Amino acid sequence: MIQITIPTPEVTIYKQEAPELSHIYGFTDFILIPRDKAGIFMFYNDKDELLFVGKARKLRPRIKKHFEDTVSVMKEHREEVTKIEVCLVEDPVHREIYETYIINDYKAKYNVDKVLYK
Repeated sequence: MIQITIPTPEVTIYKQEAPELSHIYGFTDFILIPRDKAGIFMFYNDKDELLFVGKARKLRPRIKKHFEDTVSVMKEHREEVTKIEVCLVEDPVHREIYETYIINDYKAKYNVDKVLYK
């Protein structure tokens, strides 16, 4: 049996109720997410249920794209996201393993690719 330990998130940002600064769907702290670092990210709802897991070579632009893009699987569910966790993982093979493992072990609600638990 292979033992996989999910990395501890380096950055966690939360949706704000009435943000005064410029925001994207209530999130104002995107600046805390590294722009040029690679890793995995997880979107959660207000019940702390995992909604979506993704990976990226450049985290901040990829995460923001999920809130702006018209083809994102999250486009119909953006309002549900209340927390974003980010784990820095530079190795592309490790990112792939973590993403697939988390999707299937925690049954991410809106991930459609890499689902093995159906």
